[in-house]
Amino acid sequence: MNSTLPEPAPEPSGAPSAPDPGLERWRLVLGAAAERCTGPLHGAAAARDAALEWLYGRDDDLRRRGVRRGTADSREAGTGPSRPTAVDWLDDIHRLFPKTTVERLERDAVERYQIHEIVTDPDVLARVEPSQTLLRAVLRTKHLMNPEVLAAARRIVETVVRQLMERLRPQVRRAFTGSRSRRPSRLPIARDFDFRATIRANLAHYQPEERRILIERPHFHSRTRRHLEQWQLVLLVDQSGSMAGSVIHSAVTAACLWSLPGLKTHLVAFDTAVVDLTSDVTDPVELLMRVQLGGGTDIARAVDYGASLVENPRRAIVALVSDFYEGGDPYRLVRTVRHLVEQGTTVLCLAALDEAADPVYDRALAGRLAEAGAPVGAMTPGALAEFVAEHIGRGGQAR
Repeated sequence: MNSTLPEPAPEPSGAPSAPDPGLERWRLVLGAAAERCTGPLHGAAAARDAALEWLYGRDDDLRRRGVRRGTADSREAGTGPSRPTAVDWLDDIHRLFPKTTVERLERDAVERYQIHEIVTDPDVLARVEPSQTLLRAVLRTKHLMNPEVLAAARRIVETVVRQLMERLRPQVRRAFTGSRSRRPSRLPIARDFDFRATIRANLAHYQPEERRILIERPHFHSRTRRHLEQWQLVLLVDQSGSMAGSVIHSAVTAACLWSLPGLKTHLVAFDTAVVDLTSDVTDPVELLMRVQLGGGTDIARAVDYGASLVENPRRAIVALVSDFYEGGDPYRLVRTVRHLVEQGTTVLCLAALDEAADPVYDRALAGRLAEAGAPVGAMTPGALAEFVAEHIGRGGQAR
């Protein structure tokens, strides 16, 4: 459990004196077992402790180590307060903790303790703060939801997808606007501001008394323009349970890339079956509501399907997003990847495609794919967009 908790809020006047803030923080971390050393909690601090106990008191490992035990033990003995519902707990943590702590508590509830009612109870879904953690949980538990709950869960999907689109679309578009040129530009665009040229051109207007330069004429860089011929990007996305974050970001990235000139984007999801989602790529919300996480994995079958989509091998990029734990035929997979590379297709193997880019994957199989000519790594969506733009630029940009 993370021991970094927010500073205790000030107690209202007339309340019993609170313990030292440092001791109070340790008391919140360790639970009732530490009370004989830290003193009792009162008011808001006691309420925060009850909210933490509702979540972390169920952790047998913490209790064996003497952390956050006592309140849970008394509940089991029938001497403690009644256990609040998930709705009550959510209301409490939103009232008692800052947003960053609330996000951590909600993440632990869903991912660490598998409290599915957080994402399968419509009353809870109406109160919960949309986040990528909850979106991943919704995708994993959609099959447990009735139509009413699915409608409530869709709010989380729509909110998080909108936030991701707003954050990722500028990164993707920027990758395709061309690189800076040494030639000046008359277009006053902030991101193309030429600081050095501006200072040199306006040194005559330096005011020593005020130690500043008056800028009479700012300078800007121009940008090369990409003259694009038709390229293909085939995104093959593993929808096994561990790849939820990459599935989400792949869907949003494909939507951002969809309307770019000179690029034809395909999005294909797979487990043991292969589903071509390209027709829904402009609506990532609907697309994600169709995804079914979990099940087996046949990567070779997915790559075979991706290879069948390639129209011009030398103007195609096949990006395989997977943890590379192959349930199909690894020899067939390596053979197909090698064939794609030999015919001139750029094959990119991504163990993660999300903003953390922190992969967990089968390094042995990934190594064999790298030996076949397919670079293996992890990327953020912005980095993938830059990679695609760079390859398209090599083939179609006038330099």
